[in-house]
Amino acid sequence: MKLSFNLGPLGSLSSLSPAAIAALSPRERRLLLLGALAAVVILIFGILIPLDRSVAHAQERLAKKRADLSWMQSVAPQIGLLPPTSAGNGQSLIVTVDRSARESGLASALAGSDPGGPGNLSVRLEKAPFDVLVAWLARLAQQNGVTVHSAVIEKTGAPGLVNANIVLHSG
Repeated sequence: MKLSFNLGPLGSLSSLSPAAIAALSPRERRLLLLGALAAVVILIFGILIPLDRSVAHAQERLAKKRADLSWMQSVAPQIGLLPPTSAGNGQSLIVTVDRSARESGLASALAGSDPGGPGNLSVRLEKAPFDVLVAWLARLAQQNGVTVHSAVIEKTGAPGLVNANIVLHSG
């Protein structure tokens, strides 16, 4: 099935020569000009400007993330020199981790925990906000002397949310 359009004196879109346009009536030329202008306006405002805005927004986010990374790399040696402070509260690792996760707002993301030997605890988090997760791990290390022995962090379909399997060690 072949669709064809009757463009009058132009014949087809491929014959838009100046002579063919000059052969149109003034009304048809105005209509052709308005159609071309409408196409240009739709292209600019419907595609190019939104695309430019999204690219600019992505570049701003990237610049912010790079600045954050640079800051983290600059303070990492200082943090590494700090001795871990132990809570000394006599609580087991599982109680300390569960309490601090709930205080950090990760209660809904906490999917489970399994003791993994003396002083070790394997923790599973699902759909946890990455920034909150990192802050929670830093707080665990500073306030309770709990360190990350290993971690597997995977992105989820939602931006900023991750699934994580983390093995924590106390002492």
